[in-house]
Amino acid sequence: MTVAPKILLADHLKTLKLPTFLREYDKLARQCAAEGLDHVQFLARLVELELIDRERRMIERRIKAAKFPATKSLDSFDFKAIPKLNKMQVLELARCNWIDRRENVIALGPSGTGKTHVALGLGLAACQKGLTVSFTTA
Repeated sequence: MTVAPKILLADHLKTLKLPTFLREYDKLARQCAAEGLDHVQFLARLVELELIDRERRMIERRIKAAKFPATKSLDSFDFKAIPKLNKMQVLELARCNWIDRRENVIALGPSGTGKTHVALGLGLAACQKGLTVSFTTA
């Protein structure tokens, strides 16, 4: 491809707000050509990359907008340190069905028992599921 069409393509991709297309199309085109894939398979892969990247950026924006004091997930929570905490119940809450049902979750207990960590983990899970979160302490 000569320089002029590449410049035009780059301009169009910027206008259409397709940054992953712009960043990956050349490398992916060479890869698909080497694998003998047709243009439809090339486009399908390129669109998939764009969708994955777009979803990742949306999650990052939700997390930033939530104003978490720290980013902690439930994967890093030590449930063995607090045996009274029902791990299955917390993991069920992480599915975020309680939000759809418009229910409340209140975490009570003495300091150092992991309430904030669990709340951050639930908020992160909600962000990853496409929900808007606003973190605050009481």
